[in-house]
Amino acid sequence: MKNRFAFTMIELIFVIVVMGILAKFGAEFLAQAYNGFIFSKINNELQSKSESAVEQIAARLQYRIKASVIGRNPNDNNFSANFETPVTISGLSDANRSKYTILEWVGIANESFRGKTAPLWSAIIDLRHPNSNATQLVSPETNTTAINNLITILSPNTGTDINDSAIYFVGSDSNVKNGFGWDGQAITEQNLTMHPIKTDANITHLIPRDGATNNTNTFSGEDVYEYYQLAWTAYAIGIDTAEPTKLKLWYDYQPWEGEKYTDGNSTTIMENVSTFQYNTVGSILKIQVCSKSSYDTNGEGNYSICKEKTVY
Repeated sequence: MKNRFAFTMIELIFVIVVMGILAKFGAEFLAQAYNGFIFSKINNELQSKSESAVEQIAARLQYRIKASVIGRNPNDNNFSANFETPVTISGLSDANRSKYTILEWVGIANESFRGKTAPLWSAIIDLRHPNSNATQLVSPETNTTAINNLITILSPNTGTDINDSAIYFVGSDSNVKNGFGWDGQAITEQNLTMHPIKTDANITHLIPRDGATNNTNTFSGEDVYEYYQLAWTAYAIGIDTAEPTKLKLWYDYQPWEGEKYTDGNSTTIMENVSTFQYNTVGSILKIQVCSKSSYDTNGEGNYSICKEKTVY
């Protein structure tokens, strides 16, 4: 038998053909596998970011005064003249809903209501207490000193304290536009929905005040209810026209003192946001956040993932 020291022409041709096939389809396969990996990675990242954003928003909205929720058009610089009628979200037409990219509400002071072992404010007014009258209300088991310390910690750069807070009587009539201060006007009397209050040396006393001057006034002639909710800040969340790809949260501002959401502190919840939407059915609120990536798969352009959450 003779030893072979070379390939035949047929074998060489066969090898060349196989290598050509691998060159054509192997590279395409590797490219598709790489695209699939990148697509899966981006999909997971967008899923995670969108889910995190809606959960953060829902956690805030869980402790809202339900009657206070409104939609805001960030291009309305006057904050008083261009509201939809009514200004509640359910009153916004589909045509105008896209303009109202800011969701705004007054938050219950849940940080101090939870406390360590007991709530720092009891949410109850003792209407039969001998010291409850038109100039002060007694809230048993409330500790305004402790509340003040906590608010000061939560707002280190603005000087907000217990004397910037207000109470909302559960069951009272709600004037949405004017009653919460959304019209940009400070609440100077106690005849609207939010009731600015301050405190004195007695840690259970809530004293009515003028939201503009902080001067003492009275509840004389006004309906006072047994149950209340304490608020020290309003919140706004949405896409600002100055930074149209960022979902931002504004806090530490008091509309009952005439402040706007732009007067508060702000933080970015998520970047690369393509959509932020909301709607209501009664007191039930539905929110949607969509995040996007600029990764281009086969010329399909931006890729977006949306997450929704219903808050009761």
